[in-house]
Amino acid sequence: MTLQIYDTATRELRDFVPQHEGKVGIYICGLTTQGAPHIGHVRFTVAFDILRRWLTEGHGYDVRLVRNVTDIDDKILAKSAEAGQDWAAWSYRFERETRAALDLLGVLPATYEPRATGHITDMVELMDTLVEKGHAYSADDDSGDVYFDVKSWPDYGSLTRQSIDDMEPAGDADPRGKKDPRDFALWKGHKAGEPESASWPTPYGRGRPGWHLECSAMARRWLGDTFDIHGGGIDLRFPHHENEQAQSRAAGLGFARYWMHNGWVTLGGEKMSKSLGNTLTVTELTKRVRPLVLRYYLGAVHYRSTIEYGQGSLDEAAAAVERIESFLGRVGEVEPAAEFPDAFRAAMDDDLNVSGALAVVFETVREGNTALDAGDLDRARDAAARVVRMTGVLGIDPLGPQWRSTSEDQAAQTVGALVEGLIEQRQQARADKDFATADRIRDQLAAAGVALEDTADGARWSLTKTDPEAGKA
Repeated sequence: MTLQIYDTATRELRDFVPQHEGKVGIYICGLTTQGAPHIGHVRFTVAFDILRRWLTEGHGYDVRLVRNVTDIDDKILAKSAEAGQDWAAWSYRFERETRAALDLLGVLPATYEPRATGHITDMVELMDTLVEKGHAYSADDDSGDVYFDVKSWPDYGSLTRQSIDDMEPAGDADPRGKKDPRDFALWKGHKAGEPESASWPTPYGRGRPGWHLECSAMARRWLGDTFDIHGGGIDLRFPHHENEQAQSRAAGLGFARYWMHNGWVTLGGEKMSKSLGNTLTVTELTKRVRPLVLRYYLGAVHYRSTIEYGQGSLDEAAAAVERIESFLGRVGEVEPAAEFPDAFRAAMDDDLNVSGALAVVFETVREGNTALDAGDLDRARDAAARVVRMTGVLGIDPLGPQWRSTSEDQAAQTVGALVEGLIEQRQQARADKDFATADRIRDQLAAAGVALEDTADGARWSLTKTDPEAGKA
């Protein structure tokens, strides 16, 4: 079967044919490390994680996925300054938080995760090329800014199908040094009050890169002049992706052959963003629901559709996950099936129609439960093997090591809470001089493998080692 993806550049479904047989190169715009990641931020990572898994497991491609880290930009400098912290330390803190959040959601590590600050030489080289070709210029106000000349590139606006005459002025630098208000910054000259460490020397003056230049340079470094898929959130199409494509192709690069964009996560009908104050961080949400449930929620609808977060949204996801877990728990350990069901493959090849693919998963769960009720264990195991295979490629296999370890951690936390509760009851019984009750609680804990030690600071507990031969004749 042929995978079809919706190319947002052509606005049509296209058969996916990679540039190099058997290999796929993907670049996705990573997070700007200005703050803690919320579910509106990380939705794209789940969407493109599913794409990557399907390309690998469904079609056997060797996938190189590059997800950058924007570790220098206006917002990072502004927010770190407000907090009175070093900008690099501020950025690195949230880079770590982002990586931890993605690990928590079972997102596979990128093949490469380059930082913008590690690719200044690549950016200056690309900027030099644009200046030499007449597509970029230094501002004449001694600011050190360098701009892309949008009127020099007739194809500017083609990605989003806009006329340059209808575009608003670019708001990414001081307009006084521009030839045209719509020209966008490739390089931003160092300004008084900004940290010296947030600037680098160039032939155009000391400064730092513009956001758009960063991604073009990093994509070229790690994927070459031309690569297969460029992805990101729908809000990045303009100006970011439009500018990336213009500057890259003006420099003579083929750049992206397909463009894919995922929809927003909204709250009350508005795009989730820090500026609106309506964010829901991954860290906070996973205190209330299991990471597997949150992963399911973010990936269960078509990647181009909007997700409207509301009361009860995660309850529905939790119920769906429990249906899968309950069935697999009844069957026990199984190996994943060798092949995907045809209906599942057809759904996934239809522009990653995950909702259609999940319909096949739950139909198989029903088939397996019916078989178990009828006592047909072989048929149930076959169904379970297919469920494991399908949920694995979606990143939601409850038996997978990512989620199993999470479940074990949660079980340990639950056991700990129960033990602490019984210890409190025992302490109260001793305070009431009800020693019979206190002894009974101690015996109950001992029978469950929990050893108590009374100390001056209170009771301490530990799990005792069990003898595997105990109880055998």
